[in-house]
Amino acid sequence: MDCKVVLKEENPHDKANLLSKIFLTWSFSLFRRGYKKGLTVDDLCKARDGDHSGRLGDRLEQAWEHEIQRAKGKGYSPSFSRAIVRSFWLEYMIDGLFLGIVYIVLRPLVPFTLSLFISYFSEEKTPEAYLWAHVYNFLMNFLSILTSIMATHSGLSQGCVGMRVRIASCSLLYRKILRLGRSGLTKTQPGQVINLMSNDVNRFDMAALFLNCLWITPFVVIVVSYLVWQRIGLATLAALGVIFLQTIVVQVYLSNLQGTLRGKIAKRTDERVRVMNELLSGVQVIKMYAWEKPFEKLVDKLRKLEVSYILKTSIIKGFSTALSVFSERFILFAGVVTYVLIGGDITSDITFSLVQYFNLLQLLSNILFPLALSFLAEANVSVRRIEEFLLLDEFDVSNDKRIKPQNDTNVTEKEKIDEKERSKPSALILSGVHASWRPDSAMPTLRNIDITVPPGEFIGVAGLVGSGKSSLLQLILGELPHSQGTVSLGGARVSYASQEPWLFVATVRQNILFGLPYDPVRYKKVVHACALTRDFEQWPARDSTMVGEHGVSLSGGQRARIGLARACYRQADIYLLDDPLSAVDTHVGKHLVSECVMGLLRFSTRILVTHQLHHLKGADKLIILNNGEIQTQGHFEEVSRSPLFAELMDEEEEPDQAPRKYLRQRTMSIQSHTSTITGAEGGFDTLEDETEEEEVTGTGRVTAAVYKQYFRAGSGWCLMLTTIAGIILAQLVTSFSDLWLTYWMNNVEAGTKKFQMSENFTETSDNTTGVMNFTVNPMTADNSSILEEGVLSLIVINIHHYFFIYIWAIAILGCILLTTARSVLFMWMCMRSSIRLHNQMFSNILAATMRFFDTNPSGRILNRFSKDMGIVDEILPRMYLDSIQIFMVMFGILVMVAIVSPYMIITTLVCAVFMYLWTTVYLSTAQAIKRVEGVTRSPVFSHVSATMAGLGTVRACDAQEMLRKQFDDKQDIHTAAWYLTLVTNTAFLIWLSIISAGYVAIVAYVFLILDDGSTKSGNVGLALSQGLILVTMVQYGLKQATEVISQMTSVERVVQFTSLPREESQGQAPPAGWPQRARLVFKDLTLRYDKDSDPVLKKLNIEIESGWKVGVVGRTGAGKSSLISALFRLAPIEGHVYIDDVDSGSIDLKALRSNISIIPQEPVLFSASLRYNLDPFDRYTDADIWAALEQVELKKSVSSLSQVVESGGSNFSAGERQLLCLARAALARNKLLVLDEATANVDPNTDTLIQKSIRNYFANCTVLTVAHRLHTVADSDRVVVMEAGEIVECGHPHELLQHDEGHFTRMVKQLGAAAEQSLRDFAASAHAKHNQKQSA
Repeated sequence: MDCKVVLKEENPHDKANLLSKIFLTWSFSLFRRGYKKGLTVDDLCKARDGDHSGRLGDRLEQAWEHEIQRAKGKGYSPSFSRAIVRSFWLEYMIDGLFLGIVYIVLRPLVPFTLSLFISYFSEEKTPEAYLWAHVYNFLMNFLSILTSIMATHSGLSQGCVGMRVRIASCSLLYRKILRLGRSGLTKTQPGQVINLMSNDVNRFDMAALFLNCLWITPFVVIVVSYLVWQRIGLATLAALGVIFLQTIVVQVYLSNLQGTLRGKIAKRTDERVRVMNELLSGVQVIKMYAWEKPFEKLVDKLRKLEVSYILKTSIIKGFSTALSVFSERFILFAGVVTYVLIGGDITSDITFSLVQYFNLLQLLSNILFPLALSFLAEANVSVRRIEEFLLLDEFDVSNDKRIKPQNDTNVTEKEKIDEKERSKPSALILSGVHASWRPDSAMPTLRNIDITVPPGEFIGVAGLVGSGKSSLLQLILGELPHSQGTVSLGGARVSYASQEPWLFVATVRQNILFGLPYDPVRYKKVVHACALTRDFEQWPARDSTMVGEHGVSLSGGQRARIGLARACYRQADIYLLDDPLSAVDTHVGKHLVSECVMGLLRFSTRILVTHQLHHLKGADKLIILNNGEIQTQGHFEEVSRSPLFAELMDEEEEPDQAPRKYLRQRTMSIQSHTSTITGAEGGFDTLEDETEEEEVTGTGRVTAAVYKQYFRAGSGWCLMLTTIAGIILAQLVTSFSDLWLTYWMNNVEAGTKKFQMSENFTETSDNTTGVMNFTVNPMTADNSSILEEGVLSLIVINIHHYFFIYIWAIAILGCILLTTARSVLFMWMCMRSSIRLHNQMFSNILAATMRFFDTNPSGRILNRFSKDMGIVDEILPRMYLDSIQIFMVMFGILVMVAIVSPYMIITTLVCAVFMYLWTTVYLSTAQAIKRVEGVTRSPVFSHVSATMAGLGTVRACDAQEMLRKQFDDKQDIHTAAWYLTLVTNTAFLIWLSIISAGYVAIVAYVFLILDDGSTKSGNVGLALSQGLILVTMVQYGLKQATEVISQMTSVERVVQFTSLPREESQGQAPPAGWPQRARLVFKDLTLRYDKDSDPVLKKLNIEIESGWKVGVVGRTGAGKSSLISALFRLAPIEGHVYIDDVDSGSIDLKALRSNISIIPQEPVLFSASLRYNLDPFDRYTDADIWAALEQVELKKSVSSLSQVVESGGSNFSAGERQLLCLARAALARNKLLVLDEATANVDPNTDTLIQKSIRNYFANCTVLTVAHRLHTVADSDRVVVMEAGEIVECGHPHELLQHDEGHFTRMVKQLGAAAEQSLRDFAASAHAKHNQKQSA
């Protein structure tokens, strides 16, 4: 589980100079590398000191603990948001002050200087005015670029704070996982935790970018309102009224609604990811049961619920995006029209300075402020969900009486001596203990437990299924809280081997050491004692062999022995061994007892839980449990006289389970780096470690095919063309409204000049009479009086105002309707794409080959269904809409500027070339980083899943601190990639703003220098006001566009999983009632798990008659389980398998599997009702299900069919889970039944019950049993002995036992004389009955 990636390069930001930090030129080397050859994880540099997961986790954990203590003292519920504020308020406040200066002080000066510059073109031209025009122009452009760079850097800084909050939250969540108690674990699932760490915490990244706008916006409104009041007076109130209506009423309501919907979406996503996690954990069983359809329906149902809320959110987001386009124009319309109607004298400098003022207001009030509210609402939902998780019940440390083993690799010699000289532990004492997994349980799990174990004793624990054997060990570990009595370990150190071995993705040696330093001498002893030496010799990479997820690359026996080796390697006083012998054969079991339990560990206290009582003859004490109570305890001879012992005792033993000669390549998620064996007996450390198969990622840019698949998934050509037409039409109307305003202002200016020209007169006054005399300029004189012409001009202007207002109003209304319609339509189309892509990916996952699951850890697959689908569902459509909308507005601006200043076409083209080149370089790097970020995220989720699966083992090994450090290391790798994402975004925006500001400066100087006195102020105002909008809009637009392209890697990752290698499922429907006899024939059957590998089964030929009970035996790796894989077509086969003379390869795959019943080696239950677990198709009545439960003697243990089964069936014992699988088979009533070592993990009594049920209820069925206990198959009609993928013997057990040198005989002889004779007698009796049956 340790981090495979070690970053060596220091972060270049730390050694960059001031100018390099301002303009981020230090990132250019990264852009160069990304553009030329792409980026990999190895190209990442170390995370900055302030971003390290461990430190941030410590900081937030300290704040959270303080909040909990404070809440307890004051009697309120702890608030996670208070803990976040306490940890990060200072750095975020500094960022806020910096941003406040930008928006409150500097940005309002831009339209102020713009107004002064525009007024130059509408007033008298003088040398002094020309000089001041240059000053205003310089100030306007300087302020524009300054505010742009400052705002961009502020965004980077705030993004880093959001990143730190996310990192700290994930670290805190993981630490909580390590402390979760049993009751806490039952209230959560790995899927929920992964959703918290993938989708919920991402809200902190987004919220941090906008939250400062909540306090900045009111100040900006006050400052801008004052400046606007200076220009249009009371009309300001009309504009503010519109802003208030849109911001306070509409946006606040929509933000709150979004927050509510976000909470509902998160819950539905939790459910979906939980089901996906369970599906991936039990995918092989699901395939063999042919249960894909019920799971598909379940996920489809959950997905529809989730999508129904996402769609509502998408429509709200679409309307909010449309609002950002038309709100600025609507505000301007309200202000200008009101000013005209109250008699104001509107001019270009007023109008176009208002455009800039209102642009700033709508940016803050209608975009950033609502976004802040929206993300705050969503972040609050995430905070509440994280709070709920952090407040789950924890493992009670007071119950943990263990002395922690010394695990530190840096222990000094003095500390080692102190450890050796510490006082020896006293006895283990349990006195009058009552304990229950559930505090509200009427019947305690354990009752009246009184045990005293002196140091060094060997204690055996046995009992029926569900009697409380594992719970007793959990009580000693402190995992099971006790309500009465006392538990004293006497200062002992404890080590533990779990019933279901927990292995993680690492080498075999790393699984055994589990963080402890490598001691060659002890390691060699442990490997020998746990019978692993021969396994190592058979593996090409020896103990450097990579273990797949959940140990899938190993057999059950190998997993059990590696789990035992891990427990034995740790120095401890008490060793708790929970049934490690169940998964191994008798010969190996004898070795483990003699060499390990009574050999290597002989000086320590050993408590061994087992069903195989013959292994306990050498125990100092034997404890028999029954229904949570100690039935009897004492020496073996004393206990053997009890009635329950006779029920438990079973003399059968099993053959040697020798190491395999090859690995099951179907389950190897590895790539071997070496295949040479050193030959040295103890040379375990001379081989390179194998490594986990790397995740498949795309390279270069996301291809056009991915975009096409994304949009085609959600729409046909008709819908797509309608959407495109709506987008273009909306922009045409929007641009028309802007051009109409310019046309109006130019008309006003022309009319004003005409009126001023008509009043070109000389006024003289007779002081005595007060009569005005007009001297008319001859150039303007006509037959009408001059006074009449002036009045007429004024009347014409007033009439024109109303005409322009009406047309402008129609254009604004069209803008509102069309932008809203296009936004909603586009979001709906994207939602359809998301739905279909998820369905395609999920159906491909269900139909994928088993090799795919064996080579891809569940964290990798879940990453697609959680994080990537979250992006495709919620983030990508909004970004697409933003970028499309902004590009349309930008295109409109450029066209308008070109119309009023044709010279600017050349400048536009030059700037466009620079932007294109810079964007091309950026995109190559951004997509590469995004892919690396996706790859570095998967190990974090896999680590979480693995930890939750083996939490008991982790705590028993006291490995919490080690795993926490490993988690932090993996987070730091992801942080390194995420930080580069932020930096490259910021560098891209800074240099874009420089190019855009250069464009505006050129526009301004072209107007100023080329002015011949005829330049219209309206044209100048339109070009510059829109150009200044372009400076900020180009940044945001191209950022969103490039972010879309980067986020399309998520679509690419989803699309990758829509074309997986699929099982060949097509075939003809089987004949009606097939199979009626279940006669089974294997003909030249060969099986390979990989086309390039050696065959695992080699040309098998065997005939199994109808109704026969056939046992398959053989050593580990002989091919027993592969035979089942071939029968169920879990892997491609060569040759034929005939069932009732029908080639199974020609039958539809689902039909084939549904007509074969299987009881798997590891029973799989899902967190649903008991009824769903038995009958997901809902085919049977309740009476049928109760009858099946009665057949397997579980009816008394089940209170209701609606009883909830916890994840993995953890509220049932291993034996009960196996019986439930038998009940499934009883319900199906198929003629062909397969048992895959189904009785390996149950006590002999349950094994007998299973065998009895099979004989009674499956008497007319053909039964194929992969046997673990030879006694199980002694009465079979045939026994098939396999070795190295071949059938070496086949016949009736009695007949095979007549061959003294036969393979089966040799296996039986290893059992011991008494057991051998018992089995021979049993086989002979069965043979006689078989002959009588045949003769009859």
